Amino acid sequence: MSIIELFVLAVGLSMDAFAVSVCKGLSLGKIKMKHMCIAGLWFGGFQALMPVTGYFLGSFFAEKITRYAHWIAFILLVMIGGNMVREAMGEGEQMDANMDPKNMFLLAVATSIDALAVGVTFAFLQVNIGVAVSFIGVTTFTFSAIGVKIGSIFGAKYRSRAELAGGIILVLIGIKIVLNGMNVL
Repeated sequence: MSIIELFVLAVGLSMDAFAVSVCKGLSLGKIKMKHMCIAGLWFGGFQALMPVTGYFLGSFFAEKITRYAHWIAFILLVMIGGNMVREAMGEGEQMDANMDPKNMFLLAVATSIDALAVGVTFAFLQVNIGVAVSFIGVTTFTFSAIGVKIGSIFGAKYRSRAELAGGIILVLIGIKIVLNGMNVL
């Protein structure tokens, strides 16, 4: 696999994490570099970890995991997005501006499940797994950190609407994932 192919793959895998990072930035409002790094580390770390896991699990588990991966991602994203919508609609709502480990873990897992299947294919393609996951992790870290910043710029002006939009986007990403998994799209 060439560097260009690996870069395109890394960008593709990081798009869900980027979208979720934008949503997180929307809910945070004013951010610090720490917020950008937290999102980058969670999302980049999981985007790097999942292909390694898939690589070592091999093809035996690939069919079973792949069969349900879209449902797992869908459920996690709809739960998180639905909560954001509920909070945006509430009176005197408190923005979910924290980046606690439980929330970030669920988001990181939901956005990186597809990377698990990519790891399985890496084993068959005899890809250098160290180089591949480093590239994927760094790319996703960068996109996620930038996404938080972009989201915060828009969120500072439109806090409640931004939370609502962020929740809707997460739900839509979940629906897209499940429809793709069911071969509807």
